[in-house]
Amino acid sequence: MIMLALPIILANLAQPVLSLVDTMVAGHMSGPWYLGGVALSGVLFNFLFWSFSFLRMATTGLVAQAWGADDATLMRKHLLRALLIATTAGAVVVILQKPIIEIGLTFLGGSEAVYQSASAYASARIWSAPAALGNFVVLGYLLGCQRVMISLALQVALNVINLAATLTLVFVFDWGVAGIGAGTAIAEWVAFIVGLMIVRPFSVRQALVLRDLLDGAAIRRLFAVNRDIFLRSLLLLVCFGWFARSGAAEGDAILAANAVLLNLHGIMSYGLDGFAHATETLVGSVIGARRRDAFYRVVKAAFLWSGLVALLFSLCYALGGPAIIAMLTNQQEVRAAAIEFLPYVVILPILSVSSYMLDGVFIGALRTRDLRNSMFISTALFLATAYVLQQLAGNHGLWLAMIVLMIARTVTLGLKLRHIAAN
Repeated sequence: MIMLALPIILANLAQPVLSLVDTMVAGHMSGPWYLGGVALSGVLFNFLFWSFSFLRMATTGLVAQAWGADDATLMRKHLLRALLIATTAGAVVVILQKPIIEIGLTFLGGSEAVYQSASAYASARIWSAPAALGNFVVLGYLLGCQRVMISLALQVALNVINLAATLTLVFVFDWGVAGIGAGTAIAEWVAFIVGLMIVRPFSVRQALVLRDLLDGAAIRRLFAVNRDIFLRSLLLLVCFGWFARSGAAEGDAILAANAVLLNLHGIMSYGLDGFAHATETLVGSVIGARRRDAFYRVVKAAFLWSGLVALLFSLCYALGGPAIIAMLTNQQEVRAAAIEFLPYVVILPILSVSSYMLDGVFIGALRTRDLRNSMFISTALFLATAYVLQQLAGNHGLWLAMIVLMIARTVTLGLKLRHIAAN
């Protein structure tokens, strides 16, 4: 477990560096509205792109089961179908970019200065939509067939390019916030092109590809899996979107402080997701190989190692949180607000680790309906809690609602865990 999970963790930790670089550059501009604009745009793109994260999750589960069954042809079929969906959806996003940006940013709120900053960032980054969605598929395929070192190399290259492009466009060409978005877009396109060269999706006979792409039963299964994961991801993004919108109502400084803290939470999430992704791969492969006896061994190892890493994250944030916040922004008002709410980020890894692991188990087993139903219940609890507690405790209430969300996900999925091994 640990030998598979460690490279995935490193690859995952490279992913939030994209938003971390954006946050750091914006956080050192002349006013909090720049960081607030990047934060709101980040929520928009998280909602927009991660609504399609089912492409990564479904691809990993399907490919892992095919890999466990030693069926290379089936693995390639899953890859091609997912790439077709990703590139088509990405093209639609680019075509509809104007209403998507205007409606999304208007809904998220914020001051006029924040809106202008967010619009500049979003208008540059949205051109990466086909590549961003395609990268989900490439990553899912690589994880499903356990080529984790290649996925790590891709993520590292993505972030190096992002850093270089962003710094060049902002500080050399003086593109401002638009340069931050453009730098991220450039990095995503380069990573996608390189990823396609690695997985070589068209390396099988064209007649076989065309016939299998149009296979009705396989397409229906793919859409059923994708539909449930899409709804699950969409509901999770609704929670984070509500969190950002409600934080914006507390003022630009609170909005920016929450953005800084969510970056810390995001790093933790990607780290724990490394174990979740390893769990998806291993659970999928043991089910595909019909080795049910190994199922509980995988689950126990996943919870043990991920729990230790969660404790490490909490310790790091407790000891080094203020220093990290100071590195991310030089705005004193934002720093003070972020430090006030830092304790929530310190305890979240411990309280949320089980929900990440259970996600991995259910995705690997392709029990996507249970994932969807769990998220319906958890979202309802989060929205109700956030609405009530914000009235009583302001931004503290929002962070308490986030804790409720993570606990609800754990409980609702945990009750269904025994059914996977029983089938």
